[in-house]
Amino acid sequence: MPGPMRNTIERLDRPSAYYLGKNKRRKFNRDRDDRDDRERTPEEPAEDPLKDATTLYVGNLSFYTTEEQIHELFAKCGEIKRLVMGLDRFNKTPCGFCFVEYYNHQDALDCMKYIGGTKLDERIIRTDLDPGFQEGRQYGRGKSGGQVRDEYRDEYDPGRGGYGRAIAEERLKEEEEYGRGR
Repeated sequence: MPGPMRNTIERLDRPSAYYLGKNKRRKFNRDRDDRDDRERTPEEPAEDPLKDATTLYVGNLSFYTTEEQIHELFAKCGEIKRLVMGLDRFNKTPCGFCFVEYYNHQDALDCMKYIGGTKLDERIIRTDLDPGFQEGRQYGRGKSGGQVRDEYRDEYDPGRGGYGRAIAEERLKEEEEYGRGR
């Protein structure tokens, strides 16, 4: 009898990178707080919060992609309950991600299967299951209000506003210094 079968593709209902990072921080802080406790009780395995998740995180969107475009594409996999665009914390302009909430888990899985990795506005979009949208998560977490990854991007990307903000600031300083004759 042959051995156990190995999967050749990744599971579609795997936790998102955001969710995994959030749990690592929680676990680190909890371990640090409990360091002095001598008696530890074995923890029961937590129930998977993505088991019935109906929300998708959609990343790598162009800053110029509209809600209508996203709704039109994602409605092909099921009825959309809510769509929340990711916004720059200070300017309140789109910053390249959104949350799409479906009415049932299967529609969200179908969307990951069929739409994740496809192009929208000439950009390959990324989809991940999300434990659920909470108020405040629609804003970018970067220093300048957008996404952190856009802060330090060193290549020119017209769909995401040109150069990364840190690089753009450096270039602006260089241009100013050059103009003064230094």
